[in-house]
Amino acid sequence: MRPVDFASFVNELATTSGQAILPFFRTSLSAEDKSRGGVFDPVTEADRAGETTMRRMITAMFPSHGIVGEEFGAERADAEFVWILDPIDGTRAFMAGLPLWGTLIGLTRNGAPAYGLMHQPFIGERFFGDGGSAGYVGPHGERKLTTRRCHALADATMSTTSPRLFEGAAMAGYQRVESAVKLTRYGYDCYAYCMLAAGHLDLVVESGLKPYDIAPLIPIIEGAGGIVTTWDGGSAAQGGSIVACGDKRLHDSVLELLGR
Repeated sequence: MRPVDFASFVNELATTSGQAILPFFRTSLSAEDKSRGGVFDPVTEADRAGETTMRRMITAMFPSHGIVGEEFGAERADAEFVWILDPIDGTRAFMAGLPLWGTLIGLTRNGAPAYGLMHQPFIGERFFGDGGSAGYVGPHGERKLTTRRCHALADATMSTTSPRLFEGAAMAGYQRVESAVKLTRYGYDCYAYCMLAAGHLDLVVESGLKPYDIAPLIPIIEGAGGIVTTWDGGSAAQGGSIVACGDKRLHDSVLELLGR
């Protein structure tokens, strides 16, 4: 497919999945806990509806491509092109009626993130990138995404979904970073990474992420000029403990505190 056709298809995935998900938002829906006795991990009918829609469209358009999704697992995960799907990243926010969730759509090529889009259908915002550039389209128009300059931790604004994600040595490392930054905000899931790409946050630190939580966001952040790695500086494409920085000069300082 030509690039324009590809971009059109990804936007169609976002639009159609949003139409499947939105009828459930701010309604009395039931959610089952898929943690099996661990940390509360809800899944809703909306998650399944959104992913089912996207899988059907991808299979019809690209039958040789693989798909890895949060709700229905992996198909042809060893293919050259693999779609990474999280229909609702931020299910707890969704359940609480807060528009701080998004649909993540990513595409990897030979295991490396090549394109990503985050769609917030209730607000009508889309953040997207290919690793070389990134953009935004929303109610107030469209623009290029660029991270902001911030080389000092003392000037940085940080986000994490919850400090409860961290345990033991990871908690100690996280606390060293939090005590060094100017401001910390909690609970934004994928939105935090998009705000970093848009130049409103400087740093995101998290742990326990799955590939579908982060792989679609990597091309957006890198396309806006930021950096995303694991805590040891490796690839973040498979998830794990993640650090995202808008200014690459901040990155080394954060890794040093996390690993001290």
